[in-house]
Amino acid sequence: MKIKVVCVGTIKEPFYKDAIAEYSKRMQKYCKLEIVEVKQGKSDNENAKKEEYDLLFNQLEGYIVALCIEGKMMNSEQLANKFNELGVIGNSTITFVIGGSFGLDERIKEYADLKLSFSKLTFPHQLFRVMLLEQIYRAFTIINNTPYHK
Repeated sequence: MKIKVVCVGTIKEPFYKDAIAEYSKRMQKYCKLEIVEVKQGKSDNENAKKEEYDLLFNQLEGYIVALCIEGKMMNSEQLANKFNELGVIGNSTITFVIGGSFGLDERIKEYADLKLSFSKLTFPHQLFRVMLLEQIYRAFTIINNTPYHK
């Protein structure tokens, strides 16, 4: 299975880079991971989402998961079950989409197969990337019955 994470902006802080590298390394035995960073919109308002739309849309493939506050909430076991379900029906690629500081353009959300929320809280997109990778890793450990998830 291939997991693709498409996100707006780059990671600058070393502690986020280290965490991303660690989870990326851990996932190597479970999936092929690809992280694609697109440029942040130049506007300092809601127009940034429109500027980012084409860059994000051009990277979408497979089963699309838009990460947005109004999405469906799942626990870790449910996310693992979703991975299993998608694998059984032949989806070899799952693409997660993380927007920039103004979120995702509505067209991306409408195009997505699933809108997923981790919380009603707002998180910095750099931190959220780490949280997403940790949950993807956790899902694979649940599927494979490894002791990481308790």
